Amino acid sequence: MTTFRERIQEAFAEGVPISIDLGSRGRHEHRVSAAAAFPQMEEMRDRARTIRAEVVASLDEQLGRFADAAERAGSTVFFAADATEAREYIVELARTERVTRAVKVKSMVTEEIDLNAALESAGVEAIETDLGEFIVQLAGQPPAHFIAPAIHKDRYEIADLFVAELGVDYSDDPVELNNIARRHLRPRFLTAEMGISGVNFGVAADGSVALVTNEGNGRLCTTAPRIHVAVMGMERVVPTRADLAVMLEVLARSATGQSLSSYTNLVTGPRRSGEPDGPDQLHVVIVDNGRSATLGSSAAEILYCIRCGACLNTCPVYRHLGGHPYGSVYAGPIGKVVTPSLFGLEDWHDLPATSSLCGACEEVCPVRIDIPRLLVELRRQSVDRSTPAVRRSIRLYASLTTRPRLFRLLTRVAARLGRLWSRDGWLRRLPGVLGNWTQHRDLPAPAPETFSDWWRRNRGA
Repeated sequence: MTTFRERIQEAFAEGVPISIDLGSRGRHEHRVSAAAAFPQMEEMRDRARTIRAEVVASLDEQLGRFADAAERAGSTVFFAADATEAREYIVELARTERVTRAVKVKSMVTEEIDLNAALESAGVEAIETDLGEFIVQLAGQPPAHFIAPAIHKDRYEIADLFVAELGVDYSDDPVELNNIARRHLRPRFLTAEMGISGVNFGVAADGSVALVTNEGNGRLCTTAPRIHVAVMGMERVVPTRADLAVMLEVLARSATGQSLSSYTNLVTGPRRSGEPDGPDQLHVVIVDNGRSATLGSSAAEILYCIRCGACLNTCPVYRHLGGHPYGSVYAGPIGKVVTPSLFGLEDWHDLPATSSLCGACEEVCPVRIDIPRLLVELRRQSVDRSTPAVRRSIRLYASLTTRPRLFRLLTRVAARLGRLWSRDGWLRRLPGVLGNWTQHRDLPAPAPETFSDWWRRNRGA
């Protein structure tokens, strides 16, 4: 398995698309505008955090209520301990029901369990129908963002991709590109035997699953095929529809800057007698896959996450890298906590270290997750498990930074050396391991006076 640093080097060598920075900045600006136009935003964030905290604290009870209510409404509920059990259940269902084609709504948890590959191996054509997911599936790539899976591709790349994969005439007009995808997907909605979705929220009071999308593919996937499979991370429960309304207030504003997403669907059981559309069967697959272990850990707060993507849009690291170098379906600040928490710190110990701890992610999180605190805690755990040399280095650093006089002396020396190495006010190459800082960017030369000296001199004023 390659390291995060190796994946970063590869991304820089290939060239990180400017569309990632522009797209994420644009969504962040929309979020800022939407929050400013909604005076109750901060109050709603507080309420949303309280709801998520209470659910996670009583998750066993809430899941039991949800499962009982869903079964009363006619759904079949299956609890999957891990990704393997979830895949096997869905594949066996497809085999039993003689499914040859499945259409899918964008879902992070189905990416997490690698469902598409399992279906394809079983002879089931699995088609992503969200436009962004459709594009990256044609390209043979994983999504690069929770909300905008194809954020790393511009319209010219998409036009070339459609020509190569769909055999259509070239057009880089966004409207026509949408029309090409629509014409390609429409007959597949109508011939698929199975529709697969994620679940934004499961309502414990009545067993409904809430699906939030901005494209009509969500409704087609969950009503046209005769079987609907809804795959839900076990933490994605709310107690009542009133609680769901609170979550919807902060979700769309945080994700895309909308007051409400274009399509918000509540699905309660399969089609009933006399109803004109809807599936004959609704299967809700509730996935653990490391969440129980996270629930009992110091990172349990990460289970509050509602996958809005706001932290990705504001994160300077994500804006410069995009999603693929993270090596996991969960990118950005939230991915640096979710991935090691679900899949083990041993293989993902480098993710929490790649953050400036600027706090922008916590500032925009709709449920106020303290991501910087969680990153620091994971770093501590990573150091505890590291080599003796690393632990000695950390102890030395801690010793220096907790001795104010020595620390001030060393910062003055480092600043003078930095000014000596600088040219025209910039540090373009640092020696040894410090060279990692200047490998892909120049740094301003240190100021003639340290902040500590300036503060000591000016604090009286």
